Amino acid sequence: MAERRIRIGIDTGGTFTDVVAFDEDSGEMVTTKTPSTPSNPADGFINGVAKVLDLMSASGADITAVCHGTTVATNKLLEGKVERLGFITSEGYEFMLEIARQAVPDGYGNSYFWVKPPRIVPADAVRTVGGRMDFQGNEIRPFDEDTAVAAARWFRDRGITTLGVCFLHSYANDTHELAMREILTREHPEAIVSISSEVLREYREYERSMTTLVDAAVKPNVSRYVTNIHTRLDGFARGIPFYIMKSNGGVLSADEVVHQPITTVLSGPAAGALGAGLIAKRAGFAEVLTCDGGGTSTDVSVVLDGEPTLTTEGTVGAYPSKIPMIDVVTVGAGGGSIAWISPEGTLKVGPHSAGADPGPLCYAKGGTQPTITDAHVVLGRIPPHLLGGEIPLDVEAARAGIDTLAAELGIDPVRCATGILEISAWNQANALRQVSVKRGLDVRDFMLTTFGGSGSLLGCRLVDILDLAGVVVPQNPGNVSAFGLLTVDVKNDYVQTMVSKHTTLDHVAVQKTLDELTAKAAKALDGEGFPRDEHRYSRTVDLRYFGQAFEVRVPAPEGTVDEAYAARVADAFHAEHRALYGYDFRADPSQQVEWVNLRVTGVGPITRPELREVETRDATLKASPGDGPQDPSNSVGSSSLPAPTSTRAVCFDADTGPADTPIYWRPDLRAGDTLEGPAVIEEFGSTVPVHPGFTVRVDTIGNLVITRNPSTAPTTTAAATTAGAR
Repeated sequence: MAERRIRIGIDTGGTFTDVVAFDEDSGEMVTTKTPSTPSNPADGFINGVAKVLDLMSASGADITAVCHGTTVATNKLLEGKVERLGFITSEGYEFMLEIARQAVPDGYGNSYFWVKPPRIVPADAVRTVGGRMDFQGNEIRPFDEDTAVAAARWFRDRGITTLGVCFLHSYANDTHELAMREILTREHPEAIVSISSEVLREYREYERSMTTLVDAAVKPNVSRYVTNIHTRLDGFARGIPFYIMKSNGGVLSADEVVHQPITTVLSGPAAGALGAGLIAKRAGFAEVLTCDGGGTSTDVSVVLDGEPTLTTEGTVGAYPSKIPMIDVVTVGAGGGSIAWISPEGTLKVGPHSAGADPGPLCYAKGGTQPTITDAHVVLGRIPPHLLGGEIPLDVEAARAGIDTLAAELGIDPVRCATGILEISAWNQANALRQVSVKRGLDVRDFMLTTFGGSGSLLGCRLVDILDLAGVVVPQNPGNVSAFGLLTVDVKNDYVQTMVSKHTTLDHVAVQKTLDELTAKAAKALDGEGFPRDEHRYSRTVDLRYFGQAFEVRVPAPEGTVDEAYAARVADAFHAEHRALYGYDFRADPSQQVEWVNLRVTGVGPITRPELREVETRDATLKASPGDGPQDPSNSVGSSSLPAPTSTRAVCFDADTGPADTPIYWRPDLRAGDTLEGPAVIEEFGSTVPVHPGFTVRVDTIGNLVITRNPSTAPTTTAAATTAGAR
């Protein structure tokens, strides 16, 4: 058999491990799922590789690369469960983490009893070392080797083996941090160490310290996890290239990830946003919001012209992190989110989740509390099974759990189930507002791209709540994140702080720094195996008006840095500032522009799978209760339209109750087919309930495009109020 070239993308979620394989020669693409294995996530990963190879009748020798997106290795961090860490910083700054930043959630109005979250490093695990640099990298006081040795021995004697080092202004001169690492290597050889000058060469010592400590915290888990998978991949074939998705929308080889673990902390959500953005742009929608619904949470982001927006002001769990990452907001509204009653007697949903184990009541694996998935099952919006019948669901167990909760609330079970879904929809809507309205974007201009196993279940309701233009549901929506892993390039980010007023900017120094950062990016891409003629570089600069606390990032195009070049960059900053905040100071010479950070991203391009057009059929299907599967009035121009596979009692509204609703099998649909709700469209890994008043059209690449009928006004049911949604 001729050798093939197959690239595999694997996204590990809380409930399922999603797999997409792409044959680079034939263009064949195969998708599948396998249950995740929380006790050892590597098992689910390897099972997924074996399953997709079997489906493609391929072998390990045919694999050219495996790309992986996961948050499994950092789950403890995201949950705030950080193992014992140590912190070494400059003398006089031992309480830096305690002081932190003044950041009260939701302002003071709703936070009377708010206290700061637990410190990532307790005060008794902080040690200081003498020596000082200024902001330009000049040594003010020499490095104190005696206090450095004492600090290293103190951590060694107490068995604290994971350490972060951040000295003041080390972004400008890393000499003291490098000396500290040498002493730790000599005095405490078991220590796993992260130093800030390698993690983030950017000013603001608190954020740099936190980013460095997060990097140190995840290093042991990431190293063990990646090494385990890499070793087990050798069971398929030796030397399979293995890449991990980064939070910035690129991938990095597994060998490099162990040196930069923090870059991968949000890799799963990043892959989903990239895949959804590419699919939506191919479908003709340049501006979309993405909604990735999983078993534990829902991740939302905004995509402009096919590219997710980036931020360096994100958080990892409760901890700030200034690494470049796709701007994703996560809300505890996944399929396994638990419905519960507050002390005030109102219905709440999430953020606690039943996860994959024990899972929702309908999983029959020991779950004891009703979840969002149970509500969908009771209302008939999802079938009594998952994965096309591979995993049966216990409908009666779900119904019993909802009945019990409804009795405690004093309402009927149907209204209880619809209330659970209404609260979940509003939670998701609020997250979508956070990435759109709070960024100055008009949410009504956007389509919503839904994916993930549960991402499309509330799509129609979100259109009503937010007055969205519509919903796009890709083919195999449960595997969009895994598909996204096959579309991303290798990326490496480098940053250097260089604070200077625009009027006194040293153009030669800027050029030199950009060249040095580009050389670092080129070296990294060389190490990843990319020929120099394939390298691409993206340069950006962070600027602000003098006196502002935060910066605006603008492109810094190729070219020699001189006065004219700097003026063009400043003009771009003025324009971007106006776009973001509604004003600029271009006409006021007293408001000076200040340059803050220089950034270079090195890109190693890969071959992307093409989204092929699906078969067409000039026909319209109208699905409404009471229409028989062969009703001639449903067809236009064709006698071979797919009939509903069945009907099922589905409840879309607590007031009207359940009604007999046609069920369609998505693989039977063709481009041009149109359905009018109410209907339910099922496929192997996902289900799309189509509410009354909505129309679904299958586009040329197989997406379901859902829009509200013009005659149907947005509705806001009373369930949000009666259930206590907020």
